[in-house]
Amino acid sequence: MPDSSNGSTGSTVRPSRRTVLAATAGVTTALAAGGTVHAATGPSAPDDRKLRALISRMTLEEKVGQLFVMRVYGHSATDPDQADIDANLKEIGVRTAAEMLARYRVGGIIYFAWAHNTRDPHQIADLSNGIQKASLGLPRGLPVLVSTDQEHGIVARVGEPATLFPGAMAVGAGGSRADARTLGRIAGLELRALGIRQNYSPVADVNVNPANPVIGVRSFGSDPQSVADLVAAEVKGYESSHIASTAKHFPGHGDTVDDSHAKLPYIHHTRDQWEQLDAPPFEAAIAAGIDSIMTAHIVVPALDPSEDPATLSRPILTGILREELGYDGVVVTDSLGMEGVRTKYGDDRVPVLALKAGVDQLLNPPSLDVAWNAVLNAVRDGELTEARLDESILRVLRMKAKLGLFKDPYVTHAGVDRTVGTRSHLATADRITERTTTLLVNEGGLLPLSRRRTPKLLVVGADPASPSGTTGPPTGVLAGALTELGFTATALSTGTAPSAATVAKAVAAAGDADAVVVATYNVSASSSQKTLVEQLLATGKPVVAVAVRNPYDVAHLPGVAAYLATYSWTDVELRAAARVIAGKVDPRGTLPVPVQRADDPSTALYPVGHGLTY
Repeated sequence: MPDSSNGSTGSTVRPSRRTVLAATAGVTTALAAGGTVHAATGPSAPDDRKLRALISRMTLEEKVGQLFVMRVYGHSATDPDQADIDANLKEIGVRTAAEMLARYRVGGIIYFAWAHNTRDPHQIADLSNGIQKASLGLPRGLPVLVSTDQEHGIVARVGEPATLFPGAMAVGAGGSRADARTLGRIAGLELRALGIRQNYSPVADVNVNPANPVIGVRSFGSDPQSVADLVAAEVKGYESSHIASTAKHFPGHGDTVDDSHAKLPYIHHTRDQWEQLDAPPFEAAIAAGIDSIMTAHIVVPALDPSEDPATLSRPILTGILREELGYDGVVVTDSLGMEGVRTKYGDDRVPVLALKAGVDQLLNPPSLDVAWNAVLNAVRDGELTEARLDESILRVLRMKAKLGLFKDPYVTHAGVDRTVGTRSHLATADRITERTTTLLVNEGGLLPLSRRRTPKLLVVGADPASPSGTTGPPTGVLAGALTELGFTATALSTGTAPSAATVAKAVAAAGDADAVVVATYNVSASSSQKTLVEQLLATGKPVVAVAVRNPYDVAHLPGVAAYLATYSWTDVELRAAARVIAGKVDPRGTLPVPVQRADDPSTALYPVGHGLTY
């Protein structure tokens, strides 16, 4: 099977039936007489007897490998670009994904855009097939569980032309469980068509802290029950498309002021507060049949007084998650390269302690060689038993069997073309997003803008790097969408920290416009974005502000007569905001988090549920 294709419409990257049977002969033999484990397309469950027989034939080194999910650079499993070969050699000590599989026998591979894994749909399918072929061609070769972070909104690894949906907080503003389920179903179908079978979504954290630097709009909101309902609905959607979804980050990352990528955050909830605020979405995910749960690199002293991060905490992962909540699915760590899990113990101890705590999958260690050998040596030295490894490997193999990876691990270009970024999927994403745009302020009925009274628009503001593989920048997308809707709109990027000269340039440009649309991004009391908006207001021109990330910006800009919240700056959310501005659709979203007063954070300026319409 080639690792690339001619790319013609409908072309297949599926190897011959004979090639598949030859590559999987060792697996099917080990699964014993009576056939392979079948995909979970019905009520049947994977056959543990066959899976245990398979585990019994594995070497210790193969068992250790099955526990790891690792990054790898390159668009191809066997022929990546030279720069990606160099990166692989530097970080992993191998040239390609195929070499990594041969050396370490990893059970999973995670895709990232920055690792050049996700250039376009056909390439992604070819990479997935190349990975499967490389693994299944090894002695006792097993299919690989390919995963990614496709949360939508500000975190997604597969970009256009795949369908991109609004992020979680926007979905929370829409408040529709049906929409959340549809999002999971369509997103899951598209990922599966690309050979990606495990998605690290949905986020089950309850964002009760507006200052949270790492979760924020990735959360459905601040109300535990609403978050729980939407998490469960999205899980059901993914389940219907036969994708493993992942609730994260247990035991709950919603009330931190630190980013666990950079340091180890503490959450000081009491046990009762945790049960009321953080636990409900995870309980709902478990009840909905969640396939995997991701740990958080956070300390919760009330749950584990040792102050170990949750990823390494047996009281949290085994005592609470397994024993109290009754969860027996796969537990995957958050990335082991994050500083939150590396501050207390060395990289050689972290994977061993995670397994002792109750983890099944070790995600993306900074050094695979160090982590892999640490687990191997822990078994040889008696700190870990082979039986403990077998317990986690069984869970991982159950997931692979449920997802159909033993039955057919490959995908086709024809399947990609039938599924990924179809007109129907894109239209559904637009409709869902239209139900999320939230109108916070509309004094004097400034919105919707009239093409007759205000035909000429200036679009200014923040242009953060476009997320999720969308086109961007935000001001350009807004201006383009408004022009398509009949306005004459000009974009002028002023950035997240405009200088005095930039502010002056925007004010001068406003003189030629009938109205100004300004995109704001994480405005604070001292932000020069505030100066920009205030000086635009001083021109006397109508100003419409659009908070393109956190909805809290409005508290710092009390003079704005019309304020919208989109919760992210992806194209689909910005285009929906343009349709609301133009009056093509009515705003229907309501706040899923409270917006506190800037001068008195203990008081809500706009409560949960606030949202205006036309």
